[in-house]
Amino acid sequence: MVGKEPFTKMTDRLLQIETNPFQSRFHVTAGITVRTGGVGAPPYDTLNMAFYAGDKAEAVRENRRRVATDTGFALSDWTVAEQVHGSRIIKVGTEHRGHGAYSDADSVGKADGLYTEEANVLLASFFADCVPLYFFAPDQGFIGLVHAGWKGTAQNIGGTFIRTWEKEEKISPETIYAVIGPAISQLNYEVDNHVIAKMKAVLPNENEKPWRPVGNNRFHLDLKEMNRQLLAAEGLPVNQIVVSGHCTYDEEDLFFSYRREHGRTGRMLAFIGRKSQQEEKNRRKST
Repeated sequence: MVGKEPFTKMTDRLLQIETNPFQSRFHVTAGITVRTGGVGAPPYDTLNMAFYAGDKAEAVRENRRRVATDTGFALSDWTVAEQVHGSRIIKVGTEHRGHGAYSDADSVGKADGLYTEEANVLLASFFADCVPLYFFAPDQGFIGLVHAGWKGTAQNIGGTFIRTWEKEEKISPETIYAVIGPAISQLNYEVDNHVIAKMKAVLPNENEKPWRPVGNNRFHLDLKEMNRQLLAAEGLPVNQIVVSGHCTYDEEDLFFSYRREHGRTGRMLAFIGRKSQQEEKNRRKST
């Protein structure tokens, strides 16, 4: 892990990022749900957040309503994309609030990265071993969220995100802060030569391979470290990239794991949003 563990358990439904500058005067709310505190039945017990996982739609909606209360962002403020394990990045705004929140049918489109400069928009994405990447540019007030499975990592989606901000929004990489969230750990993530070949194609430094051989052309791959190296190669200062030590495979009491459950399981929700100062004042008065 790079830096202090950034995630702190806030309720029985979610972990929240508690590290600067995310927890600063900018009113950023970011974190990931856990698997408890919901209404789902096995194998989605209990807080499955994704419609596509196979759970009952009304159970997912109820789970989302509960998490909305915890985050302070109404479900009508959520913005969700259709994840396709690619590298497309979409900029969203207040006009996209509510898209994908109540069903998959009206998502903002096929993408694995979302960002916004507007307050009162909650970016949301789903995970069950893949790597969530959270971004914040405090000088400009931009926030972003990326879904990085092995396919997205092999396409360097994190690097694509940084270059998008640099090109489209004139945000220097040196001013960006990133948190790499809970995901499957290296010890539990065994892959084959095909996956490693894809990683080699984008590896920034061949002397720092985030995998080790385990025999029979199999390898243990550290997806979190791979993404950390890719972000650092784009110019993010190493002290502005914080990596969670949580393993979704090992911590069965906290997390769903696609690999542990052989594909039949729920999904956690990663989220990030920024409240306007007035909204934050109103929220604090009501709590």
